[in-house]
Amino acid sequence: MKYGLIGEKLGHSFSREIHEKLGRYEYALREIPSEELDAFMRARDFCGINVTIPYKTDVIPYLDELSDLAQAVGAVNTVVNRGGKLYGDNTDVWGLISLIRRLTPDLAGKTVLILGTGGTSRAALAAAKELRAEKAVRVSRTGRDGALTYEEAYRDLSDADFLVNTTPVGMFPHAGKSPIDLSRFPRLAGVVDAIYNPLSTRLLLDARALGIPAENGLYMLTSQAMRSAELFTGEPIGERVTEKIYTELLSEKRNVVLIGMPGSGKSTVGRRLAKQLGRPFRDTDEEIVARAGKPIPEIFRDEGETAFRDLESAVIADLSQYGGAVIATGGGAILRQENLDALRQNGALVHLDRPLDDLIPTSDRPLSDDAEKLRALYAVRDPLYRAAADLTVPVRGAPENVTDIILEKLK
Repeated sequence: MKYGLIGEKLGHSFSREIHEKLGRYEYALREIPSEELDAFMRARDFCGINVTIPYKTDVIPYLDELSDLAQAVGAVNTVVNRGGKLYGDNTDVWGLISLIRRLTPDLAGKTVLILGTGGTSRAALAAAKELRAEKAVRVSRTGRDGALTYEEAYRDLSDADFLVNTTPVGMFPHAGKSPIDLSRFPRLAGVVDAIYNPLSTRLLLDARALGIPAENGLYMLTSQAMRSAELFTGEPIGERVTEKIYTELLSEKRNVVLIGMPGSGKSTVGRRLAKQLGRPFRDTDEEIVARAGKPIPEIFRDEGETAFRDLESAVIADLSQYGGAVIATGGGAILRQENLDALRQNGALVHLDRPLDDLIPTSDRPLSDDAEKLRALYAVRDPLYRAAADLTVPVRGAPENVTDIILEKLK
């Protein structure tokens, strides 16, 4: 390959998409077992590569020259072949600085907690220094390599102002876990997570619930990729291009999740929306029926509502792991916080707001199969939909009109 990414496991990397959106070269993903790294690096059969876990330090002995930044960080994520000589640099620092600046212009006078002690944590230390942090401290489970333990951080640095996560805790496919209890740091004014899959880790969901501004690692990934591309080609790439590619990628990776009352049009609008966006469509009720092997009224009759809700939660957890789809949920999906958390991992929640007078009871919906049940259900659930939604769209007229409104507002 001429340009690409090397690492041990790359199945869920977004790097190829980012580089190819730039349109300047083909970009490959190459998984390399540890025993093959030596031969690959000695062959030098590439123009430019990015390097990811676990080889950011392993490639250094093969390089003829290191940038000052790569030397300071002690890790390399970009290697350029210049006439047979290999030049190593670290664009993670650039990416982290760009990511942090989405929340604050600089870190002057601030205390920064950096979770983790790997190569990305060293890049985060360099970024904090560049942004004039007063203190930057790494935190790990063991406290090795000069880091504090989590208990020491809780005890001694509860007044920290900013937090950067560089650990893999919460990354796909082990989403749902957070490396730290944010509630024990009441002064935090910003949280960034180097993880970008899922788009919202448990750490970020917790931060937002506490009112702390928070960003995932997708912008870091995009920014460092653009800096790498500049090193590959020798051509400058403006901030406007970086922002455009980031916005496109975020839109493509984010699920559109439809919530709302039974009969509000989620399945109909969802299918139209998926077709226009060129995305797969997922209907949680349809998946529940497929897994149970019987219609929803029979699940309620034979097993009860709790069993149905448990199956619904399992379906939502599975479908929410992946991005880039349109998901129509059942009317009661918002009743469990675990469902909302799962849907928010990779999704924007869109509430289809159909007026009560336009909703029609139907026999296939056990909790709203007559007008009185429907009115009572609406009174309870309508505030829940509004509270959960990132966007509320009035449902008036034909489904295509609603679809057009959603597409416009999600731009």
